[in-house]
Amino acid sequence: MSVTRDDVKYMANLARLRLTESEIDMYQKDMNKILEYMEQLNQVNTDDVEPLEHVLELPARYRPDTAEPPLQHEDALKNAPDADSDYFRVPRVID
Repeated sequence: MSVTRDDVKYMANLARLRLTESEIDMYQKDMNKILEYMEQLNQVNTDDVEPLEHVLELPARYRPDTAEPPLQHEDALKNAPDADSDYFRVPRVID
């Protein structure tokens, strides 16, 4: 599989990018190099490799999933920049 100039133009159009002819050539070469490297990786035997969640052995830092009492309205609104009785007031974004 290789990337053609038309493929680069199509992807640039999807991303709403305007590319010069030299940029199209550059991206075509770069994308083809990436695909060549991916093909090399596909040839590596990974049958005995365990799937990883992370490349580093880090201890799990998840808090226990325990039910806690809900936050009271007064506490939730305490740090609000603008509040109106029981609600947060935010600037209008839709006219």
